Amino acid sequence: MKQIGNSNEDMLALLEAVVGNKNELLYIREYFHPLLKGEIYLSGEQVCEMLHISKRTLQQYRDDGLIPFIKLERKILFRESDIVKVLEDNYQR
Repeated sequence: MKQIGNSNEDMLALLEAVVGNKNELLYIREYFHPLLKGEIYLSGEQVCEMLHISKRTLQQYRDDGLIPFIKLERKILFRESDIVKVLEDNYQR
């Protein structure tokens, strides 16, 4: 491992490495979700982005029973596999 000196180039290289690591961690936090028994759970906002719909449309789909969801206290989650199944079942060629 290279020893870091007091030069400006060394400090800039260290700072760039730290910023790069920070950006990688932010990317991981945004796009990789922990699994619970093999399932990925999505928030309503993520489902809206995935389906290109508004929050109100998602609410209507929930009210109509078109998209299954899980309610944990005041948090509503959607299984990714349920969303994919709904899309596959309603795909028209």
